Amino acid sequence: MHVTGTHFTDRTEAGRRLAARLAHLAGPDTVVVALPRGGVPVAAEVATALDAPLDICVIRKLGVPYQPELAMGAIGEDGVRVLNEQVLRLAGVGDEQLAQVERRERTELARRARRYRGDRPASDLRGRTVIVVDDGIATGSTARAACRIVRARGAARVVLAVPVAPRDWTDRLTEVADELVCVDTPSPFFAIGEFYADFSQTGDEEVLRLLAEARSREGHGGGGPEGGGPGDPPEDVDRELLLSVAGVRLAGRLTVPAGARGVVVFAHGSGSGRHSPRNRHVARYLNRVGLGTLLFDLLTEAEEPDRRKVFDVGLLGSRLTAVARELERTDGARGLPLGLFGASTGAAAALYTAAELGPAVRAVVSRGGRPDLAGPDVLGRVDAPTLLVVGALDTTVLDLNRQARARLRGRSELAVVPHASHLFEEPGTLDQAAELAGDWFLRHLPPTDGPRADDR
Repeated sequence: MHVTGTHFTDRTEAGRRLAARLAHLAGPDTVVVALPRGGVPVAAEVATALDAPLDICVIRKLGVPYQPELAMGAIGEDGVRVLNEQVLRLAGVGDEQLAQVERRERTELARRARRYRGDRPASDLRGRTVIVVDDGIATGSTARAACRIVRARGAARVVLAVPVAPRDWTDRLTEVADELVCVDTPSPFFAIGEFYADFSQTGDEEVLRLLAEARSREGHGGGGPEGGGPGDPPEDVDRELLLSVAGVRLAGRLTVPAGARGVVVFAHGSGSGRHSPRNRHVARYLNRVGLGTLLFDLLTEAEEPDRRKVFDVGLLGSRLTAVARELERTDGARGLPLGLFGASTGAAAALYTAAELGPAVRAVVSRGGRPDLAGPDVLGRVDAPTLLVVGALDTTVLDLNRQARARLRGRSELAVVPHASHLFEEPGTLDQAAELAGDWFLRHLPPTDGPRADDR
């Protein structure tokens, strides 16, 4: 039987859990170095949690010619090369085959280094504690190369940190790092991706975005000023929040572009949180069209495994209501018109809050949601214009949305996305959902704080 000791939703969640193991390393002399591309989303969470600079160490795996996923070695910046003699011998790879693979990978290494760094020099690592981060360890060749590079660049202490690795990983890598940190070491271990629900390829654009966000955070002293003096132009806001609600502390991320038209609070469902890749995708689209977003966890980490709480609409809705009220007093979002975006059971929580807050909620969007779980009494008190977005292939939820819409008191529309299933995993379908949401919010979040028009 194949039993795994851990399972990560995606690299972002893995980074959050890894960061918790590295809190003892926070300090002004710590630098986080990521292995692109998959290690960057993990390392970005670590760097944010430790308030540390984020840099990269470009490494390329040397894959066996007829089995590219199997590493026979790795190459890195500064001319570093690490070979796995055992794999080379067992795979029967000759010198010429190795040379061909290395030439190809050195070309790609140079391209990525230029792409990610541009003209910026690498961070000064001399005398500092350097945390080398990847999304997991398989053979260890790339991690070994990265540790050698940062050591050669003057790191005083090298820490190798990953979310998941084989049980014998410390035997392989003890000599290249001063400390080894891992969230879990499951057995059997066949591939890193088997321990992630979403192990989709990290693209260059995501790497560039995360590096730019890290540089911006560094430039603003770990989050930046929350407001300037009188007459100063508004600034972008992008920071982590801890919200105290009904005796619990809920973590969130507030992102508000300068001149935002409004702010949209996300209510996640079915146990997912602010790191949900689908809701983050939608939030980034809303930010691009000039809307602020707050992604936060409706449940604490200890509460998440309790399925009763996941479906407790009263609990979720009351917490969302309290957070929406708190947002009105939060720097960066104060005075902005409020919208709510709910997914799965979070859609019911959003409608609960819309019923509770009345005119303060200007618009609601549900994506693949269960608005029916709010119940007829709540639905009958919702005045806010509400858009229900459902995948055409999600037939059961589509029927439930039709039934819920019939009970809504205010203006509502049902948008059915062709070829989309419940999670909008089909190519292009999540983008369509994001565009529908953005259009709805821009239509119904007024540019001023004047009274909302009667859209019924």
